[in-house]
Amino acid sequence: MAALESSRAFDPWDPAFVADPYPAYEELRARGRVHYYEPTNQWLVPHHADVSALLRDRRLGRTYRHRFTHEDFGRTAPPPEHEPFHVLNDHGMLDLEPPDHTRIRRLVSKAFTPRTVERLKPYVEGLAGELVDRLVEAGGGDLLTDVAEPLPVSVIAEMLGVPESERAPLRPWSADICGMYELNPSEEAARKAVRASVEFTEYLRGLIEARRKEPGDDLISGLIAAHDEGDRLTEQEMISTCVLLLNAGHEATVNATVNGWWALFRHPEQLARLRADHALIPTAVEELMRYDTPLQLFERWVLDDIEIDGTTVPRGAEIAMLFGSANRDAAVFEDPDTLDLSRAENPHISFSAGIHYCIGAPLARIELAASMGALLTKAPGLGLAAEPVRKPNFVIRGLEALPVEV
Repeated sequence: MAALESSRAFDPWDPAFVADPYPAYEELRARGRVHYYEPTNQWLVPHHADVSALLRDRRLGRTYRHRFTHEDFGRTAPPPEHEPFHVLNDHGMLDLEPPDHTRIRRLVSKAFTPRTVERLKPYVEGLAGELVDRLVEAGGGDLLTDVAEPLPVSVIAEMLGVPESERAPLRPWSADICGMYELNPSEEAARKAVRASVEFTEYLRGLIEARRKEPGDDLISGLIAAHDEGDRLTEQEMISTCVLLLNAGHEATVNATVNGWWALFRHPEQLARLRADHALIPTAVEELMRYDTPLQLFERWVLDDIEIDGTTVPRGAEIAMLFGSANRDAAVFEDPDTLDLSRAENPHISFSAGIHYCIGAPLARIELAASMGALLTKAPGLGLAAEPVRKPNFVIRGLEALPVEV
């Protein structure tokens, strides 16, 4: 175990590190399996085998409140003024543990079925085609705002039953709430997240009430109707589930799209292979999510002491699993720093693992394949118009814009 009070190997606030964290990850993996990082009071885990195992380890949890008070766990309760964010966040299944997680996921799964997702495929492919047609007619634009963002936001809004005229605030609300998932978020980020949580909650409360009176063929109506042995979702659980499905249902897809195309533009030989053989799209989607992971870090609380490579990580500590590092681990991936769109063996963990495996992974794959297929078919000469600027965020990895020409 190595302590990293400050290290060139890991500095999430350094723009150079954020631009390309992968050489630093390689150094971290070489230095050991677990590292205490004082600036965030976390234990960093960089190896694929450890991350994969810990995602399934029930001695870790997304929350500790099902077993401990803040005081018992050696933690300080969040400030009262942050309460709207935490009420919203803490009732979503991503931040719950069994038995609440099991109950909510089971109920959500009754509405969010593979058949529901598959039924959306023609809508997703049609919308992707329309968005790319507009990009081509304009002679280019920003791939982020013209294609990558509107596709998944529209799809999840369609699923939830949010009318088109009411969708504009969804992406800003989501972006502000997700600001709290960065390391050591600022008070300004907290204020934005609280405001967005209040506004989003009030909007969904009204939409749920409308669907109670007039159910439709949408996910909110399905969540209202879902029951199991007398169990139903509470209104807060429904609200938190809708926000989670929107946030998780598009943040990763947006960033996987722009990170992926930026990687393709930097690897013209791979892009040429893809243009020549669209049958590579399914493996290309998986490889691009591995190569430049949209969610770089995922946290867990240590509920009972665990040992990693002879180092005891005590109860009350927080573990930061480095997804981006795990996805470049040479122990699992041959030539991990090489982009290979035909990579057959690709056990990346970009969708997590264990009980918190991404419930929307099948939908994300459909969206990513649809936008890639539309761009390859309708904009075969797509190219970079200007060097993109990377967002300063570390945890949720993406670009400010991706200017393209056709």
